[in-house]
Amino acid sequence: MDDDAPVLSQLFTATPTRRAFLAAGGALGLGALLAACGGGNGGGGGGGGSGKGSIRALFMKQAGYSEENIREMTTAFQKANPDITVTPDFVSYEALHDKIVAAAPAGTYDVVLIDVIWPAEFGSKRIVADVTDKWPAEWKSQMLPGAVATPQFDGAFYGVPWILDTKYLFYNTAHLQKAGVDAGQLDTWDGVMAAARSLRDGGVVQYPLIWSWQQAEALICDYAQLLGAFGGKFLDDAGKPAFNQAGGVQALEFMRQSVVDGLSNPTSTQSLEEDVRRVFSAGQASIALNWTYMYGMANDPSQSQIPGDVQVLQTPAGPAGRPGVNGSMALALAAGSKNQDAAWKYITYLTSQPVQNKYALSSLPVWTSSYDDPAVIKTNPAVIPQAKKQLADLILRPQVEAYNAISQSLQSEIQKALLGQKPSQQALDDAASQAASVLG
Repeated sequence: MDDDAPVLSQLFTATPTRRAFLAAGGALGLGALLAACGGGNGGGGGGGGSGKGSIRALFMKQAGYSEENIREMTTAFQKANPDITVTPDFVSYEALHDKIVAAAPAGTYDVVLIDVIWPAEFGSKRIVADVTDKWPAEWKSQMLPGAVATPQFDGAFYGVPWILDTKYLFYNTAHLQKAGVDAGQLDTWDGVMAAARSLRDGGVVQYPLIWSWQQAEALICDYAQLLGAFGGKFLDDAGKPAFNQAGGVQALEFMRQSVVDGLSNPTSTQSLEEDVRRVFSAGQASIALNWTYMYGMANDPSQSQIPGDVQVLQTPAGPAGRPGVNGSMALALAAGSKNQDAAWKYITYLTSQPVQNKYALSSLPVWTSSYDDPAVIKTNPAVIPQAKKQLADLILRPQVEAYNAISQSLQSEIQKALLGQKPSQQALDDAASQAASVLG
C-alpha cells in the first residue's frame, strides 16, 4: 500500500460489510478470543515465554484512550489474568517513536503502541514482531478494512489495530448562534472561512479557528486533510514527492491565508492537539479540527467551560473531496520481548470488542458491528454518525521506511510558510527536494 491516492478507497469500503460477522453470530466472546490467539513466538528474534509473569507496555499520553482509561483496562486484564503483571508507561506522542527505537536493543518493552505510519520502518528493522501467524482469519472480515490495514506492511501484520481515528470538525453551537451562522455552512472549507469571518466580525471571538500546527506530526495530520480536499497527493504513482504540485500548494496557501486574514489563532503554530482542546474548551475558539476524544472532554463540565455547546461534523469538503487523515494506531509486540505470549494476551484483551465498546467515548472501536451496537451509539451518539461517513473516506500518509525523516522536513518547511518566512511553493519545493534525496 505504498501508493498514496488522495482518498484511499482501498482502506475503507463505502459501506463496511458485516456478512462474515453476522454469519459467525456476532463478536467472539472475550475468553474465546484470547484462547484463539495464544500460540507462536511472533518472530523478530523475541521469545514466546511462559505466558505468565511480568510485561511492560508503552503508550502515549494524549488523544485516543486516556491514561486513566488504559490503567482501568490494565487492572481489569490483570484481574482476569492474575498470573500476569503489566507495567504501563506513558510518553507524549511526539516522544513515542524515538522511545520505541531507543528501547528496542535492550528489550525494555513487550508491547508498544505504533502509529499507522511506522510499520514500514519498524517491521523492516525488526523493532516489532511479525504477528501474521497469530491473526485469526475472521478478524479480517470482522474489523473495518482501514483498521485491518493499520498494522500492515509488505503483506505482513506487525500488530493489532487499537485506535481507529481521524480528525473531525468541532464547533461551538452557542458561538454560531450568536453570530447568526448556520451550521450547514461548515460543510465546505470555503463555508468554514466565511463562518469564521462572521464570528470574528461579530465580536464573538477574536480568532475563530485554532489548529495543531506546531512543528510536529500533528501539523502533517492537519495538512493531510487539506491536501486531500484540494486534490493533492503526498507521492505520485512512481513514489516521488508530489505535495509541491497543484493541490498541495493550494492547501498550504489556504492555511497561510487563514492566518494572514486573522481567522486562525496565530498560536496555532505552537499548538498540539491538547492545546487545541484546551483553547476550544475554554470558549476561546469556535471551530477546530481534532480527534474523536475531544468531543467527550469538551462536553465534560469538569474539564470544559462549554459543556452542551459542542457539536461535531465530518471534515469539510474542498474542491476534490473531504478525506479525513488516517490517524489509526496499533498495539505491537516488541521483537525483543522475552515474554511474547503474555504480551499477546494483553494486546488481544485491550483490542477486543467488549473492551473497545466500553471505552467508545474516547476512541471508536475497530470492529464493524460496534457501529450498530445501541450501547456504543449511546456512549458516543454525536460522533458515531459522522464516523460512519468519515471512516469510509481517508487519506494515508506515505507508507515508506524513511517516513519520519520526510515528515520532519515537511513540518519544517510548512512552518516557514505559515510564519511568512517563505512562499508556499518554495517551501514545498524545498521539502520535496529533501524528501526525494531521502527516498533515493
